[in-house]
Amino acid sequence: MTLTLHSKGAPRAPLFRLSAETIVLALLALLILSVSVAPMLRLAQAALFDDGGLAVERLARLFARPQTTAAIWNTIQIALASTLVSLLVGTVFAVIVVQTDLPGKSALVFAFVLPLMIPPQVTAMAWIQAFSPSSPVLGALGLSMEAGTRHPLYSKAGIILLLGIYNAPLVYLAMQASLRRIPLDLAEAARAAGAGPVRVLLTVILPLARGGMVAAASLAFVSAIGNFGIQAMLGIPARVPTLITQIYQQINGLGPSALPNMAALSMVLTALTVAGVLLAARAGERNDTRVDLGSRALVLSPGRGGPVILALLWGYLVLSLLLPLSALLQSSLVPAYGLPLTAETVTLKNYAAALFRQVSLRDAFLTSLWLTLVTVGFLMLASVFLGYFLTWRRGPLVRLLHFGSEAAYTLPGITLGVAMILLFLRPLPGIGVSLYGTPWIILAAYVAGFLALALRPVLSGYAQIDRTLEEAAQVAGAGFLRRMRDVIWPLIAPTAIAAGVIVFMTAINEIQTSILLISSGTRTIGPMIIFLEEGGASTLAAAVGCLMIFGILLLMLLSVALSRFLPKGVLPWQF
Repeated sequence: MTLTLHSKGAPRAPLFRLSAETIVLALLALLILSVSVAPMLRLAQAALFDDGGLAVERLARLFARPQTTAAIWNTIQIALASTLVSLLVGTVFAVIVVQTDLPGKSALVFAFVLPLMIPPQVTAMAWIQAFSPSSPVLGALGLSMEAGTRHPLYSKAGIILLLGIYNAPLVYLAMQASLRRIPLDLAEAARAAGAGPVRVLLTVILPLARGGMVAAASLAFVSAIGNFGIQAMLGIPARVPTLITQIYQQINGLGPSALPNMAALSMVLTALTVAGVLLAARAGERNDTRVDLGSRALVLSPGRGGPVILALLWGYLVLSLLLPLSALLQSSLVPAYGLPLTAETVTLKNYAAALFRQVSLRDAFLTSLWLTLVTVGFLMLASVFLGYFLTWRRGPLVRLLHFGSEAAYTLPGITLGVAMILLFLRPLPGIGVSLYGTPWIILAAYVAGFLALALRPVLSGYAQIDRTLEEAAQVAGAGFLRRMRDVIWPLIAPTAIAAGVIVFMTAINEIQTSILLISSGTRTIGPMIIFLEEGGASTLAAAVGCLMIFGILLLMLLSVALSRFLPKGVLPWQF
């Protein structure tokens, strides 16, 4: 006798049914494990193990080399010293903007944050041209150095100065948030007791903001360690080796044979970065500043010193921003580097070459554009779904996915590039095709590196959504995908679009990761600045840099115009 589980004609029920929510979560897990977790594991394996087991002898030889110890020491010294510069400049600017009633603060903030959005290789090139013996700006003022004089920025001090100025906006962004959380009544009590503005600042405001200062310093430290553009443009000509430039030069010079040792150096770079991130997290946990959401920051009047402070701030911005950018612009408008800009020498041929005549530049821009657009579209979709799970479906797997996305973002770009080469150098199992040397490996690196950047604004948007709307749709019978389309997306769309804008501005000129992943047939626009400068085409490089800055400036201005539709704090330059 045969037992049947179903009567004749009855539909057979599936043994198990996967909901759309489960399928989406599984796809997110596959994505993050493939492009974030697997490269990091492969990096650690290549760094620590050889075919015969633990690579003790290889690692001992590597770290016994004088150039390795010099690179490690230079990296730490430059990062720490530049962090002090960033902390000083960013904290002073944050205190003045948040705690005083100076006029025109919106314009000051925009100009101060703008350098953070300019690619570091463009910033370095602008400073090099601004202070070179053939500087078009200083030459017109009669202040340029004599011909043959060593460029002051081609030194360890020059790298420290430029990294410090470049990362100062990061310190400002962290510090201004910390300063705004200080309860107004504490500062007012000190004022009522007779304390002057300077004493209130030194005895009340800054001590309460010390956790924010440590976190801001940690951000600047991590950014300085991973900044390839400035370290390469200044450090390589100056022969100041750092971990990040040594990894680049060794892989370019020796090829895949250098990967195991460079993976080990990447692990050191990662360890320094993780130390900075953990310090920032520790500072946030120990910060004893009480949060009073109903309070506002104490506004101190600078009195008669207001015009002087304002003049000093704008003077700093002129020297750190306007002078280098004006030198870059002038260099882009002359036929040969070092010629003065006059009615006879002015030309647009560098821009015409950059936009229309140089096939390599055009192809690099088009490659960067489609890679960035695909990355933006994919990450907007992924971050909306991942943000849903991180906000309302917490669990071990979701926490693991959050950690994986943040870990890949924390890695220095050059480390992520090494990890991607190690993972995708060999043909993919079952396919027999290698991604190395193709645009797809760059796309995988962009997805891994920018997922957390896209996710953070989206999480801020989810925090302001009333979940009862989604629950009501669920009770009414709407499935997961329909709820995401009809309920969640209309509410989260402004934040997701803002996240896409941030990712676009960051990825379109990216250099930290792609510098190792490009090939002769696949180049992106970010590294082209270095290639052009090394090849002696300084005026053409200047034109490309100006075009990059112009595009970023337009996007920033557009985002400011639309900022009223976005949650507060989503855009880093929103004020």
